[in-house]
Amino acid sequence: MGDSQYSSLTTFSPSGKLVQIEHALTAVGSGQTSLGIKAANGVVIATEKITGIYTICGVRPFGVSLLIAGYDDNGPQLYQDVYLHNFRTTDIVGYFFSFSWKASAMGKNVSNAKTFLEKRYTEDMELDDAIHTAILTLKEGYEGQISSNNIEIGIIRADHEFKVLSPAEIKDFLEEVE
Repeated sequence: MGDSQYSSLTTFSPSGKLVQIEHALTAVGSGQTSLGIKAANGVVIATEKITGIYTICGVRPFGVSLLIAGYDDNGPQLYQDVYLHNFRTTDIVGYFFSFSWKASAMGKNVSNAKTFLEKRYTEDMELDDAIHTAILTLKEGYEGQISSNNIEIGIIRADHEFKVLSPAEIKDFLEEVE
């Protein structure tokens, strides 16, 4: 029997798997490479720019993974959230997971990105170092040339200011890592 007969989020296959959850997690894992790095004085979020519009199928659960950066009384914070929902039924059925990270990645190049982050991350790195590490991590598995036109970088500082770097600012950082 194929996996297609297990369309409910709460129906187990004979092998004990929640097949629809696995499909949603696989879909999340095939998205654009994105990463977050917690620095001593802020958080960096970096991603490949999304190019295109994608159709969502109601037959499979919809999976969303988010990197959430913030700054509170305990300093910079980075969370990765995963939300899975089945739009095939009118039931409000969903699963939500949230994890705190020092550095994390998601998307199609997740294993290479996480390995690279594990090697490069230090708890005392400053925002500029975290931006350099983010760029190098994106370069690690990117097909083609990284440029200020095909990546986006956002930062949050201790003053709680969130800023998306301009293409000119990203270009300056790219020149520094080359």
